[in-house]
Amino acid sequence: MIRDVDGLTSATLKHLRERWWDDAFTDFVRDTVQPRSGRRILDVGCGTGTAEVKLSRLRLTQVELFAVDVLVDRVITAHAAARSHNIDVHFAAADACRLPFAAASFDSVFCVAVLQHIGDVKSAVEEMARVTRPGGRIVAVEPDNSARYFYSSVEDGRRAHDAARRFFSALAEAKGDASEPAVGPQLPTLFAQSGIEPLSVQVFPVSGARLGVPGAEVWQNRRANVSEEIARAPNESIRRLGQDYLKILDKYAAAAATAGPGFVEIQNAMLFATVGQRQE
Repeated sequence: MIRDVDGLTSATLKHLRERWWDDAFTDFVRDTVQPRSGRRILDVGCGTGTAEVKLSRLRLTQVELFAVDVLVDRVITAHAAARSHNIDVHFAAADACRLPFAAASFDSVFCVAVLQHIGDVKSAVEEMARVTRPGGRIVAVEPDNSARYFYSSVEDGRRAHDAARRFFSALAEAKGDASEPAVGPQLPTLFAQSGIEPLSVQVFPVSGARLGVPGAEVWQNRRANVSEEIARAPNESIRRLGQDYLKILDKYAAAAATAGPGFVEIQNAMLFATVGQRQE
């Protein structure tokens, strides 16, 4: 799995569904979630409906798909995407820690890059277990945001990466959004503690490399993403931290241009896909 990853614009792996979900990952979900005839399947944290659109290409028959997301606007977008592809999905706005379904309602439940954004991950896993029938499948795919690798051939790159980490960490703490960064590798333990028998763990590398001077759009996109976060910052001290980071980012862009064809930037992270079975 080779995809874009940019630790200079976010403290977590973002847009996993929209940008990184390919046919191979669809096959992985098919093989683990097992969407067979007569089964009911729940997607927790559906985002804009990427999973539903991708799974529809498998031409599933007599499978009931349900999907929830905490943000109403995403649910609306996902519903529109499903309708445009003539997909029958039941959508709802709901919190992963308080799913609006009865116990043992589904044959399979899955989530992709959702738990990394939740403060009480154990409650979310317990909810997925609760709504899954005994013997049913539960699949969670999450990164280890604490072990992201970053290399730059210029020193200003390291400074920019350190500044990004300080800014995004302070932003998350100020907003009360701080969550467990290493949620991915902890999933098998959380499964076992929540009445789910871990069956397998698969690791997907997520990486990106730039050789030679990045185009202007790279720096423009980075600046735009950081500026948006600064505008949403809850206090002036966080905004100042963000402005300081932008200055360092500009220095990094200049240093990369000076380095010329010898410039290189490499980033890597890991996704951990844990498959479990609801205990009888």
